[in-house]
Amino acid sequence: MSKIIRGKVYVVRDNIDTDQIIPAQYLSLLPNVPEEYEKLGSHAMAGLPDSSYPERFIKPGAMDAEYPIIIGGRNFGCGSSREHAPVALGAANCEAVVAEGFARIFFRNCVATGEIYPIESTQRLCEIFKTGDEAELDLDKNEMVAVETGQRYALKPLGDARAVIDAGGLFAYAKKTGMIAAG
Repeated sequence: MSKIIRGKVYVVRDNIDTDQIIPAQYLSLLPNVPEEYEKLGSHAMAGLPDSSYPERFIKPGAMDAEYPIIIGGRNFGCGSSREHAPVALGAANCEAVVAEGFARIFFRNCVATGEIYPIESTQRLCEIFKTGDEAELDLDKNEMVAVETGQRYALKPLGDARAVIDAGGLFAYAKKTGMIAAG
């Protein structure tokens, strides 16, 4: 299945931890309750320091981000193993995080929940793109294009994880492939 994600990017740097992605005070929200799922998304990236990130991922009073793609540096999603982190990003209408590297547990939680695509870049894109730039992410070609310049950047393939995320997460994939009974 062809997958292209196009829109504005939100750029962060290295070591963005799960407390910055979704602060602890919002972990009582239950993602399986639709109103609380939406509310969880409205707090995505709320733990980023204003001094370093004056442009907020979620605008004041908004429920969703206008950025379907986050570009990060090294070690994105480090810290605690909270599954709420990729869920909050997905609930905010983010579809992918492109970073130089991910904390393993964050990467696994992205795959297990099916909320967002965690894609590794082959170069330091957080030094090339600026928040608000327009990009097109092509998961079939494993590349990202800067819309304004047409410059193409290679990405590492997701491999077998892509089919799981495409299906909507681990349980949806297991049902789809007959590993567990649908029902």
